[in-house]
Amino acid sequence: MSAQAACGGRGYWQQRADVVVIGTGVAGLVAALAAHRRGQKVMVLSKAGDTATFYAQGGIAVVLPDALREDGDSVEAHVADTLAAGAGLCVPEAVCSIVGDGYRAVRDLVDDGARFDEASPGQWSLTREGGHSRRRIIHAGGDATGAEVQRALDVAAAMLDIRRNHVALEILHDDGAVTGVLTLNDDGLGIVHARSVILATGGLGHLYSATTNPEGSTGDGVALAMWAGLPVADLEFIQFHPTMLFDGHAGGRRPLITEAVRGEGAVLIDSQGRSVTHGVHPMGDLAPRDVVAAAIDARMTATGEPCVFLDATGIKGFKKRFPTVTAACREAGIDPTRQPIPVVPGAHYSCGGVVTDVHGRTEMAGLFAAGEVARTGLHGANRLASNSLLEGLVVGGRAGRAAAAHASEAGPSTARLPEPAVRRALPRPDLQRAMSRYASVVRDDAGLRALSQVLEAATPRKINSRKDFEDVALTTVAGGVMAAALARTETRGCHHRADYPDTDPAMAFTLEPVVACV
Repeated sequence: MSAQAACGGRGYWQQRADVVVIGTGVAGLVAALAAHRRGQKVMVLSKAGDTATFYAQGGIAVVLPDALREDGDSVEAHVADTLAAGAGLCVPEAVCSIVGDGYRAVRDLVDDGARFDEASPGQWSLTREGGHSRRRIIHAGGDATGAEVQRALDVAAAMLDIRRNHVALEILHDDGAVTGVLTLNDDGLGIVHARSVILATGGLGHLYSATTNPEGSTGDGVALAMWAGLPVADLEFIQFHPTMLFDGHAGGRRPLITEAVRGEGAVLIDSQGRSVTHGVHPMGDLAPRDVVAAAIDARMTATGEPCVFLDATGIKGFKKRFPTVTAACREAGIDPTRQPIPVVPGAHYSCGGVVTDVHGRTEMAGLFAAGEVARTGLHGANRLASNSLLEGLVVGGRAGRAAAAHASEAGPSTARLPEPAVRRALPRPDLQRAMSRYASVVRDDAGLRALSQVLEAATPRKINSRKDFEDVALTTVAGGVMAAALARTETRGCHHRADYPDTDPAMAFTLEPVVACV
C-alpha cells in the first residue's frame, strides 16, 4: 500500500521518525536527547516559543551526595516532605524512585552545560522553599533557574530535528499501539509516522484568566490522551501559586514571585500589616502552597481587598539574589527593597495528567508522557516546591530511553488517518471567566454545576489553526477538571471545596511509612 493510500489519498504531507517528542521544555528536550543518544531518529514538534521551564524561578529540589549536603539532608527526608505535601495521594514507590534518581539527572544536565550558583567553589548554593524541611534547592542566576536549564538544553539539542510552528492534533494508533501524529503546520495537515511518541506539552494554566504559565500552556497533551481513550487522573489538583505579582492587569501570563523569597525570610501580610498565615500552619509562610494560597484567598475574601503583600524589605542583597523578581516588580512600578510586593494566588501547576509509570509509559504501546502533562504519582494532591524540574529531568530521560527501546523493537510504522472527529469548543475568554469563577482556589457544588452548564454550550469547531486547536483542547480539559472536582467531595491538597472543608480519609490511598529508598 502506498503512503498516500494509507493516508486516505488526501494529499497530506508526510514525514517519518523513530521517536516524536511533542514539546521543547525540560522534559521534552531531555527525552529527545536521551532517545537521540540511543541511536534513534528523533523529531521534536514545537507549536510555540517560550516554555514553562524558561519561566521557572525557584530551582531544582535535589538531595546532594553526603559530602555536599547541608542540615543532615537525605533522600528519605525529601521523600517524606513530598509525601506530606501530596496529602495522601502520592504513590510512595514513585516518589522514592524519582527523588532517589535526582542527583544523577542533575549531573547529566550539568554535563549538558547547565551551571548553578555556588556558595563557594565546587559547592552549590542551597535555599529552602515551602514544604521543605531542609535547604536542598539548587538554583541558577539567583532566581533564573529555568532560564539556565532551558539555555543549556537548547544548546545541547541544537543538532536535533526541531520543527517549529507544528501543532500536534491527534495521536494516531492502530490495534492499541502508536503509529504516528496528525500535525498542522504552515503547509497544512500532515502525518509524522512513528512507533514512539512522547507527550511533553506542559500544563493547562490558560484554563484561567490569570496564570504564571506561558501562552502555550493549554492542556494539549491531556486532551490528546483523552481523545485517544487513555486514562487521566488527579485533574482537580491544580496548584495556584500563592504569590503571583498583582499588577492590576486583567488576565494573561503574570510573573510569579518565587517561593525562595519566603525561603530567605520574606513574610506575607495584609494591608494592615497583619500576618496572613499566623495560626494557619506550623510552617507559617513556608507551609505547602495549597495552605498558603488558601490562606491568602481567605484573607482577601475577609477584607474585600484585591491582594495581600509580600514584605521582602528585610532581605539583604535582594537585587542580586532575585534579579528576575526585581525586574518584574520594577516594571510594575514597585521597588521590592523598599515596599511590600502586592501578590495574589495564580493558576500555576497541574499535579495531575496522563497516567504513566515512572518511565513515562502510558497504557498505549509506544505512547509516553513526561513532565507536567504526566501523572506519575510523584505529586499526589499537591506538588512540593521545585519538584517539577526534578521530575522533568528524571522522567524525561527515562521516557526518552524507553521510547527509543520501543521504537527499535517495534520497527517502522505506517499511520492511517482516523475518521474525522467532532470537537467542541467555547470561546477562550468565556471559558477562562467560567473556570476562574467556578473552579479556582476554592470550589463548591453549585459553582461546578454552573460550570458544567457553561461547558455544555460549547459548539463544534473545525480546526484550521493553532487557536482553534487550543480552544478545543482547553474545553476538553476543562470538562475533565470539572468532573474530577465534582467527584472529589472533600478538601485535600490544592483542591479546596467550600462545601466539604474537611478531608475524607476514604478518598485517599493508604500510605505506608517510608523508611528507606532502595
